[in-house]
Amino acid sequence: MINRTLFSALKRSILPSSTSQSQLLPSFSSTCRSASTLVLAEHDGGSINAASVSAIAAAGSLSKGSSISVLLAGSGPSLQEAAQHAASCHPSISQVLVADSDKFTYPLAEPWAQLVQLVQLRNGYSHVIAASGSFGKNILPRAAALLDVSPVTDVVAISESRQFVRPIYAGNALCTVRYTGADPCMLTVRSTSFPVTSRSAESTSNKSPISQVDLSTFGGDSVGKSRYVKHTSQEAERPDLGNARVVVTGGRGLKSAENFKMIEKLAGKLGAAVGATRAAVDAGFVPNDLQVGQTGKIVAPELYMAFGVSGAIQHLAGIRDSKVIVAVNKDADAPIFKVADYGLVGDLFDVIPELLEKLPENK
Repeated sequence: MINRTLFSALKRSILPSSTSQSQLLPSFSSTCRSASTLVLAEHDGGSINAASVSAIAAAGSLSKGSSISVLLAGSGPSLQEAAQHAASCHPSISQVLVADSDKFTYPLAEPWAQLVQLVQLRNGYSHVIAASGSFGKNILPRAAALLDVSPVTDVVAISESRQFVRPIYAGNALCTVRYTGADPCMLTVRSTSFPVTSRSAESTSNKSPISQVDLSTFGGDSVGKSRYVKHTSQEAERPDLGNARVVVTGGRGLKSAENFKMIEKLAGKLGAAVGATRAAVDAGFVPNDLQVGQTGKIVAPELYMAFGVSGAIQHLAGIRDSKVIVAVNKDADAPIFKVADYGLVGDLFDVIPELLEKLPENK
């Protein structure tokens, strides 16, 4: 609630004497009534990814009855397929906005940020949300700068429409933040903290309308501070690391890229995704898209298995939401045993071959 004494003092100091209180209050009330959210969605292969669907679920918890628009950008048939998928992926979606242009062929921050600015200035959303992955972290801060607002990042819970919970100190503490700035309130949310129910994921009976974004005034010609180089992706038959039910992670204890193949074989038998610690990535065992932790991917699988992982604080911050954590390390004092549900003090070079021998092939 606004303190009436403070409100009166502010009105006398900044408003002309001819301006009445009734002239100011409607704009504040109308802003509250017209709450609406824009979700920046990432898509690939004709469908939006699971993290973006989680961002839509987070948008649905902001305010009852608020409209939710999903923004897609790209070019070609895959964009139109993704729009069709987005229109039916979640019952809370009010409309899907599609920006079809060669300027959005690749998800570069500069054109995307200008697109968000363009759409926001036209429609006046109260909130703009993206998943807290490489896509959202790349685009949303730049878009916030263009709109002259401060984003709230890595949100794990939504208390009110402008009050949020986010981790600090590498996840060792949770901070409650209230946004008091101008619209839009811009957020990145952890997808693992806003799971999508099976009912929502399977709701395809009602499709939201799809609209094309008018790009006639889009001034993307001056952008060019970054350029697309190449795109690499993990093996198609392997589950996505961010959404896998089972994750098998290797650390520096594996000693070499050749030895890390044992982790891949074990993951293959379990139908699991492969993860790695920052130390393993820095050592060149695996590419950095497999890194799990605060500076990598946040995961929340049903089963998380860690081999040769000491348990640095940054790594633990990325796995805390896992349902069951199993750790194997020859150091009995390794920090990961403090968070593990099951721990085995042993040599991974003995444990993994035995598991590979006794586990059946994944079907």
